[in-house]
Amino acid sequence: MTVRLPLFPLNSVLFPGLVLPLNVFEERYRAMMRDLLKTPEEEARRFAVVAIRDGHEVAQSAPGMPDPTALPDRGPAAGFGPDPVKAFHGVGCVADAATIRERADGTFEVLATGTTRVRLLSVDASGPFLTAELEELPDEASEEAGALAEGVLRAFRQYQKRLAGARERSLSTTADLPDQPSVVSYLVAAAMMLDTPTKQRLLQSPDIASRLRDELKLLRTETSIIRTLPSLPASDLTRGPTSLN
Repeated sequence: MTVRLPLFPLNSVLFPGLVLPLNVFEERYRAMMRDLLKTPEEEARRFAVVAIRDGHEVAQSAPGMPDPTALPDRGPAAGFGPDPVKAFHGVGCVADAATIRERADGTFEVLATGTTRVRLLSVDASGPFLTAELEELPDEASEEAGALAEGVLRAFRQYQKRLAGARERSLSTTADLPDQPSVVSYLVAAAMMLDTPTKQRLLQSPDIASRLRDELKLLRTETSIIRTLPSLPASDLTRGPTSLN
């Protein structure tokens, strides 16, 4: 099944079930939000998020380094080269915008939630903002996914404890973590301190069990590294409940 949606490239990976706050100020994305606001409130206001492989999240708006005489890049594909589809990773996530609030200066405050994985088939830069033809990707479950999710949760708690450090009295996440394998796989992928290529690899795993197996290896490796680097600063995920909403 394919669908055409507005495309919002970012320097980060969005996972299904995770919240995405956006501060929209570039004209191409403001035009996108104005268009989404035409959709009735009772209908989903959807757009697709893809991670940038080669390009710039914010287009150059004035001359600068390395060429101070270069003209600013304009248009919906600004910063992504002559063939935008090559600038993006091939798997992204549909986002459902629950809140789109226009500020007095014309910028937007947006709060969206990831819903479904999609494969990027083509990109159209002929309008005021990018649109894309996308293929929905099912996330297949298997019998082993449940057992793997339990192992990942145990490893994730150890990872959090190591991040929090020995002086933290306790963690408030213990009772708040989900147990549904698909949700576990996305939550852990989003919460771990990983680079974008690694998060992208997890997003495009062929199935839930494969993602969980990969996460288990990553958690054990990262926890071992943190154990040898006790001064590594804790991330925000150790300071309060981890939540998908």
